[in-house]
Amino acid sequence: MLKQLFLLTTLFSSLGLFAQSTISGTVTDGSNPIQGANVYLEGTYDGASTAEDGSFTFETTETGTQNLVVSMISYETYMQAGDVSYLKDVKIELLEAINQLTGVTLTAGTFEAGDNSKVSVLKPLDIVTTAGAAGDFVAALQTLPGTSTVNEDGRLFVRGGGAGETQVFIDGLRVFQPFNATANNIPTRGRFSPFLFKGITFSTGGYSAEYGQALSSVLLLNTTDVPDQEKTDISIMSVGGGVGHTEIWGDESLSVNTSYINLAPYQVLIPNDQGAQWNKPYESISGEAVFRSKKEKGIFKFYTGFNYANLAIAQEDINFDEFVDFDIKNNNLYINSSYKHFFENEWTLNTGASIAWDQNNIGINTDDIQTQETASHLKLKIGKNFSNRFRLDFGVEHFITDYEDTFETEDGFIADTEAMDNLSAAFTEADIFFSNQFAMKVGARAEYSSLIADFNIAPRISLAYKSSEKGQFSLAYGDFYQNPLAEFSRFNQNLNTEKTTHYILNYQFLENGKTFRAEAYYKNYDNLVKFNTQNAQFDSEFSNLGSGYATGLDVFWRDNKSIKNLDYWLSYSYLDTERDYLNFQERATPNFAPTHNFSLVTKYFITDWRSQVGLSYTFASGRPYNNPNTTEFLAEKTRAYNNLSVNWAYLISQQKILYFSVSNAPGFRNVNGYQYANTPNTDGIFDRRTIRPTADTFVFVGFFWTISQDKSSNQLDNL
Repeated sequence: MLKQLFLLTTLFSSLGLFAQSTISGTVTDGSNPIQGANVYLEGTYDGASTAEDGSFTFETTETGTQNLVVSMISYETYMQAGDVSYLKDVKIELLEAINQLTGVTLTAGTFEAGDNSKVSVLKPLDIVTTAGAAGDFVAALQTLPGTSTVNEDGRLFVRGGGAGETQVFIDGLRVFQPFNATANNIPTRGRFSPFLFKGITFSTGGYSAEYGQALSSVLLLNTTDVPDQEKTDISIMSVGGGVGHTEIWGDESLSVNTSYINLAPYQVLIPNDQGAQWNKPYESISGEAVFRSKKEKGIFKFYTGFNYANLAIAQEDINFDEFVDFDIKNNNLYINSSYKHFFENEWTLNTGASIAWDQNNIGINTDDIQTQETASHLKLKIGKNFSNRFRLDFGVEHFITDYEDTFETEDGFIADTEAMDNLSAAFTEADIFFSNQFAMKVGARAEYSSLIADFNIAPRISLAYKSSEKGQFSLAYGDFYQNPLAEFSRFNQNLNTEKTTHYILNYQFLENGKTFRAEAYYKNYDNLVKFNTQNAQFDSEFSNLGSGYATGLDVFWRDNKSIKNLDYWLSYSYLDTERDYLNFQERATPNFAPTHNFSLVTKYFITDWRSQVGLSYTFASGRPYNNPNTTEFLAEKTRAYNNLSVNWAYLISQQKILYFSVSNAPGFRNVNGYQYANTPNTDGIFDRRTIRPTADTFVFVGFFWTISQDKSSNQLDNL
């Protein structure tokens, strides 16, 4: 009996040894062996670690089809299914895992301002604490490279492009009238309050295929998703006042903000004698609201803003003996709703709609002009992360714009013009990460406009290579199209789409608290609108024979670590641009494009004084102007522009702030340009007058009080 038991035990042991299989192979990264990788059969304890030469071997009693798994930190997990009898001498190549924190990013042409963005060069706080910006995020963005200082306008002029070449979006949806109405030589401001937005992306070129109808740049504003607490903000200012409140109900919240601005008291204290007389200083009332509802797998937002403004001014004109009266009343309403949903398997859906209504009643001496624009935007975007190496987005959108105006003279002459367009677009774009060092974004956008019956396809591509732990290079190329502005298409609807092509080379270096960016670019313009009269009018001959170029270098440096409590940035832009468009006699540099722009912004917190002090200095070289007394076109330049602004925020208590700022504190006598007479004098000379700001210096005083649940928040972020 014992003998039989021994034989059975020996037999089963032999069968067990006979059933074991050996699994072996090597693991590399494509060129070098990987030591210490874990190699095992899924769902078993059978496995081993790779040796110094990347080899591994182990035995298993498993049979049939099994999953061989290889895992290693900093690499993507590898899986191979197969019969164990074939898992011998396998060659395995691991792919480097994409690190979202330290890997390469696509940054060509883009500045970001957001607390959660690793490539941010600015934070939301920076947008509104810049001296001289007076809480206007557009004015703060003008301290970044790529922008040109056009003192009398206030809008964004980017890399040789006109103000109409930049588009603004809120939560991905178009804002059709982003700036307040104003008069000639009176700079405008953005319509929106900075503190309602969590982040700002300012693309100076080479931007995503998701956005179109912009030749130079796009400004993307994203509203806050979820407020952190309920609070009330109260503002009492030398030019008006405002109040804001945030209320939270579980996963839903509402933020409202209203303000009233009246410059009449300021005009009384600081009289103006520089070619203008205020009959009614600027006055406005505005309000905004954002409602948010957070779902388990989505978020809904509803944004609305309204603005009413009016002013009346009499301005000097060299062609008239008396001042020219100008008055305007503007009503603006903007509504925006968006919804984002997260599906299973990494699918996302973004959809939304915006509608805008803008009306102006304008009086110029005895003539009246009424303009009205109604515009809307519908959008659907779908995206999927197929892996951490590949993301695909695609979508469709539709724009409807209806512009009409009526011109009426004192003797009863009436002229009506109108331009209505339905523009449909489709776009697709892919983000491809080949490694932590190399990534690519490639896409295309197609558009069709019913107004001009024109179809175009715009390819766009961006590449990024991480050259070191802290530095990277980026390249971008793209075509960009924009319909002629309504001021031209209302007279002629046979015009074609205007076009630019962008080429960008970017280098960025990021260290703790320090940022350096240098970007070279070239833009080629085609199909620009031209006409043969002094101004666009009914009898003008229009064409798309205009062309031009813009090339330059932008440099940015920021440091908030080297000196305790000091944060500063420097920006410089060199611009070389010429155009032959509008009523130009020949190719020349436009008057909104100075060759050199420089900005220095500093912010210093003095703990003992409970104060933050700031200083901003802006320089721009002279801008071209045309002197009809010479034979050359746009050949002369104004003197250089200088502006030194200071501000001081004093914390009376944690939630009460006294704020003081002075724009152009030294009172530099800047020149915006010159106006020449339409006809020569008796000596054959065209007389001229100097166009200067209505005031050289602007002084602002404000008191800001926050009432919040934590009793420690304040409005320093909003100053």
